[in-house]
Amino acid sequence: MLARDPLKAAVFEVNRLTLDYPTSKGTVRAVDNVSFRVGKGERLVLLGPSGCGKSSILKAVAGFLKPATGTIKVRGREVKGPGPDRIVVFQEFDQLLPWKTVRQNVEFPLRMASKLPRAEIRERTEATLRKVGLERALDSYPHTLSGGMKQRAAIARALVTDADVLLMDEPFAALDALTRSQLQGELLDLAEELGFTLLFVTHSIEEAILIGTKLHLLSPHPGRTITSLDTHEFGREDVGSARLETLTREVHNLLFSPKIRSEVLEDV
Repeated sequence: MLARDPLKAAVFEVNRLTLDYPTSKGTVRAVDNVSFRVGKGERLVLLGPSGCGKSSILKAVAGFLKPATGTIKVRGREVKGPGPDRIVVFQEFDQLLPWKTVRQNVEFPLRMASKLPRAEIRERTEATLRKVGLERALDSYPHTLSGGMKQRAAIARALVTDADVLLMDEPFAALDALTRSQLQGELLDLAEELGFTLLFVTHSIEEAILIGTKLHLLSPHPGRTITSLDTHEFGREDVGSARLETLTREVHNLLFSPKIRSEVLEDV
């Protein structure tokens, strides 16, 4: 489990979370007894092999999956379902509606979920787009945007509702290496500038180290906690460095070592 930092209150906290799925052959356990906490402005990455329950945990934090046992709390309140304080940014940012402009996409959740005057919605939308550097793309359509601009528009759409917790499930998985690297940099720039709290899912060890300030490593199915690591000292300047390669190997060994797997099972 992560060490508790008394100077940084948890924005959200997962405590002894277990997630089950019903199937035609009975109940399947996806996640078993996982705990972690995330402070304001931190970026926690869930990392593990396919099938370890990373995406299931993210869906549970979002409020889309109900725990079999355990609790999820956001600012001290137990999660009972989806809420405007937690926004999922989908893979390749395909929540952007292609028939709407950037401005219309970003203001859409405000129009649907609030009774704000139209002038205030417009003002908040434009202020948020300025924050993410898209003030010159207000009337552009998604198909005209670069990958980085799409990411910024998707994040603006989340932030305009006053959410400061972003949940991202392998958003760069389908992209080529160069585009992926560019968008990782864009995300880090926005995170540092705007200070949002991030829960990020990936199966790439190097991406996890570069994006996260903390890693939470999960065993193969069902997902159980192996350990948590502090990676806040790593950044884009470490790409290709010996120390990044060393940590990548160490994390790989933690994830796939038969000895580690047996120890995790024995602790349950």
